Order: sequence, then C-alpha cells, then structure tokens
Amino acid sequence: MWTTTSLRCPWCGERFEALVDGGEGTGDYIEDCPVCCRPITMHLEIDGEAIRLEGGRDD
Repeated sequence: MWTTTSLRCPWCGERFEALVDGGEGTGDYIEDCPVCCRPITMHLEIDGEAIRLEGGRDD
C-alpha cells in the first residue's frame, strides 16, 4: 500500500512529498531531502489504516 505524505525538512525547512510503503510496517530509515540533500532520519509508524511519518536530524 503506497501513499504520499507531506513532510518538512528539519534542516532547510522546506516542505516536500514523501512516498511511503505502508506494507513494510513500522520502522526507521534515512532519506535525503530533495531540496537541500541532507540526510533525514525517518520514523514510519503504521497503526491499522493510519500512517504517520516523522523526520528528524541525527546530530
């Protein structure tokens, strides 16, 4: 189950759309910001139909 969600980069503050694979379940991964290219530590949480994605800095 693929879906998109809007996220704000913790480095540059720009909003972007992230493509999320809800079928993979809850987990952590790193994705580069498409605007400033800095790494964002992502935490994906799946709770039934609800999908929550949070991004943070790893510094």
